[in-house]
Amino acid sequence: MTRRVVLIRAVNVGGAKLPMAELRSIAEELGATDVSTYIASGNLLCTPKGAPSTFDRALEKAIEDRFGYFREVISRTPEQLQRALDAHPFDVVDDKYSYLYCLTGKPAAAKVKEFEAAPYDDTDVKVIGNDLHIRYREGAGRSKLTAPVIAKKLGVAGTGRNLRTVRTLIELAGDTPPAG
Repeated sequence: MTRRVVLIRAVNVGGAKLPMAELRSIAEELGATDVSTYIASGNLLCTPKGAPSTFDRALEKAIEDRFGYFREVISRTPEQLQRALDAHPFDVVDDKYSYLYCLTGKPAAAKVKEFEAAPYDDTDVKVIGNDLHIRYREGAGRSKLTAPVIAKKLGVAGTGRNLRTVRTLIELAGDTPPAG
């Protein structure tokens, strides 16, 4: 089994509280091993039991059952994240302005074409496979390109992390977590 980076969309913002200790506990209850988290924004590292997609759906359900809200869970191997990072099509001036937005699936070609052609003020976008690459020239907080807009226009949901976080998650996924 391969250790995976499991990303949970939009937790610990608004009213969707998900304590990382609880997330680790849920993952272990679902049979995951090598469980750890990184910062309190829905970044889980683990080796899931069984098929990754089965684990992702079970984690979604467990979070919904325990906390009363649904959030998409998207996982990638460190190698998949590294390939996406290597494919980032924009100049990276500062990691905090460049994002990898992992999608729940590959959007339809027609939706991608329309999405990429639309103007987003000071935001550049490019879909490559099941990943959306974003460069916010003025910062993510100022952009009108929000998660609901992305989901509506591409027909698939996702969650984004800045490139600094992606690099850290790749590095952490390669490490053995501390015991206990």
